[in-house]
Amino acid sequence: MKYKTVLILFAMAIQISSFSQIVNKIHTESKQQSAYALELCKYLHQNPELSLQETETAKRMARELKDLGFEVTENFGGNNVVGIYKNGEGPVIMLRTDMDALPIEEKTGLDFASTKKVKDEDGNEVAVMHACGHDIHMSVWVGTLRTLVALREEWKGTLLVIAQQAEEISGGAGLAIEEGLFTKFPKPDYALAYHINPELEAGKIGLVSGPVFAGVKTAEITVYGEGGHGAYPEKCIDPIVIASRIVLDLQTIVSREISPLEPVVVTVGSIHGGTRPNIIPDEVKLELTLRYYSDEAINKVIEGIKRISISAASMAGVPDNKLPKIYIHEVETPPVLNNHKLSENIVKYAGEVIGNESILHVTPAMVGEDFGKYSKTDEKIPICLIWLGSSNADLLKELQNKGEKPAPLHSPFLNPDYPKTIETGISVMTANVIGLMMRK
Repeated sequence: MKYKTVLILFAMAIQISSFSQIVNKIHTESKQQSAYALELCKYLHQNPELSLQETETAKRMARELKDLGFEVTENFGGNNVVGIYKNGEGPVIMLRTDMDALPIEEKTGLDFASTKKVKDEDGNEVAVMHACGHDIHMSVWVGTLRTLVALREEWKGTLLVIAQQAEEISGGAGLAIEEGLFTKFPKPDYALAYHINPELEAGKIGLVSGPVFAGVKTAEITVYGEGGHGAYPEKCIDPIVIASRIVLDLQTIVSREISPLEPVVVTVGSIHGGTRPNIIPDEVKLELTLRYYSDEAINKVIEGIKRISISAASMAGVPDNKLPKIYIHEVETPPVLNNHKLSENIVKYAGEVIGNESILHVTPAMVGEDFGKYSKTDEKIPICLIWLGSSNADLLKELQNKGEKPAPLHSPFLNPDYPKTIETGISVMTANVIGLMMRK
């Protein structure tokens, strides 16, 4: 047993030594490819497309893959683009990028700012902007693939890559999986992705081992009453008062029914009822977003929502046939749970390229990301989503001295340090892939 352990440690030492020798090649090639990726990013930033409308973006991603020699499948479950690059026997590694932009009017003043306007799903003309960094994600994705192909003598295995539609509405990953992503193509041993983070300095990455993004569910509550004249409230059952009581009582779910150590959010983001100040309406509608990390917690939250809503209506004298209707949307975004072992390897390989001091161990976030769906299939793919620092270091210091923060994701003022972010993203992800390819 001791002899076997010595052999394993010796093999690991050889692997680390071999990988260290490749690092300089990664630095050199990724720096060259980052110039191309930056120009691509500017083009994508000027030509954003909304969720499920990413037709031209998808064509550009497909063209990039074809130019590199990938086997390309377009329109896979919608606008998703899937590419396969086989380079001998070895692991299968999946790299995912998202493509969609947001209905936001850009206010950055950049010389390549978006001025594009399109029709949304309701037929309204809206401005469009890559305000969540998907233009950077795509550019880093392409730059990484170009670097990996250029360094193909240094690794063996298969790349399964997907340019995914509709991340912002949490639809693209599910559509790709339903279309057969893991049955029609090689099953990945690992799946990796980035998301930019304006609160982190460009040149650094943020990593969480375990829960990184929250699961998201949407709930609707329809509160019924008996409407009438606002001057005669005693002759009515006011659903606005009932809805108000529900909103307040819902806050006790997190504060009094869930452990303080369990991350949960219950937010009422929309409340609509009534038409005139002197009319008590018949109904009021509430819309909620629910954020969670464990199934046990979200099930307790849903039970609490139902109990509180029905109790509030009963207290107001609402008859049994008019009790509130609670609808929990079936489509959900599961939590993103980074695989612990994979995260440890990312730290090792990324540290070789940017230094361990540039790897920040950050806390989980309560925002949602549909990348988590790729780990929830029967294949149980180990995943890791990495925060990619995106703010200029000098700007961050200046803002911190003023007690301010950089423009956040989904802001019309989002202005990343494009060159540094892209180059770091390419070099780190290239190192991750090559390192993982060398493990088997």
